Amino acid sequence: MCYDCQKTELNGTISNTKMKKMFDIPEEFYVSNSFLRDIKVKYLRFGNLSDKQIEAFKKTVANLLKENQSRKK
Repeated sequence: MCYDCQKTELNGTISNTKMKKMFDIPEEFYVSNSFLRDIKVKYLRFGNLSDKQIEAFKKTVANLLKENQSRKK
């Protein structure tokens, strides 16, 4: 599913400060990565994630940050 199709699903309110911080990443990451969108939508829909989902989300974000830094050099 494309970003524009999922955009409304991604705009829910997150009250858990730990999760709010985790999902506070550049919007371009959500635009370019359907996995990140899927994880956030699942959290908004069900209110929780497994440890493996959280770990995979953080690892993917770290890889994207590393890629962005490499491009800027």
